[in-house]
Amino acid sequence: MSDGIKINVDNICKKFGDNVIALDNVSLNFDAGALHGVIGPAGAGKTTLLRLILQLLDQDSGTITFLRGNTVLEFNNIKNTIAYMPEQQSLYADLSIKEHLEFFSTMYGLSNEQYTTKSKSLLEMTRLDKFQDRQAGKLSGGMYKKLGLMCALLRSPDVILLDEPTNGVDPISRREFWEILNDAASQNITVIMTTAYMDEAERCEYVHLMEDGHVLAEGEPRELLSAENVDNFDEFFIKRWNCNEVSI
Repeated sequence: MSDGIKINVDNICKKFGDNVIALDNVSLNFDAGALHGVIGPAGAGKTTLLRLILQLLDQDSGTITFLRGNTVLEFNNIKNTIAYMPEQQSLYADLSIKEHLEFFSTMYGLSNEQYTTKSKSLLEMTRLDKFQDRQAGKLSGGMYKKLGLMCALLRSPDVILLDEPTNGVDPISRREFWEILNDAASQNITVIMTTAYMDEAERCEYVHLMEDGHVLAEGEPRELLSAENVDNFDEFFIKRWNCNEVSI
């Protein structure tokens, strides 16, 4: 198995218009082949961060570096190995689950053998194998999100970026979703997901906590909680917020 892709974000700044500072001197490190959670409330800058990594937006300053081992990679040479699942609905309502997989297989240039093996595995893992003929527009929220994840994983990416993938998903589907993400990370895929659900932070190998375009902390969940002497990340953010209020 080859080395996974590491992503270093260094001193990134991004402003929209004259007054909205989305990211203010943000530096984060995403280790290869691990499950990362970018955690923070609405307005923290999470979506902007993903779009900058994908070069859908240009930063005002700072750098984003991709590495495999110690080798720096050019984005244009690896962009086809990066999968992205946006928060907003992006699938075709009138296409079935099977038709979506066939469409993305053709777009990714998979062979028949690759498609057969990968789609069978993903359908079984997501428990959608019995619903292949159902149209995307008739899927539940959880099933829809799992279809989007399947389409992203079909190409066997080195990196997958997911923007609020569990937002609005029922508890059972959320649990299944996390099983799929953990399986992806175990296959040396670098997984970066954003979420505002504080309880999901402890499911990640590494968390990167953000608020108002700033980085609060990053590291292993239990170590961060222990350092702040709190039991969960709701308490972590409340404690930080209270400290900021006192210092103002």
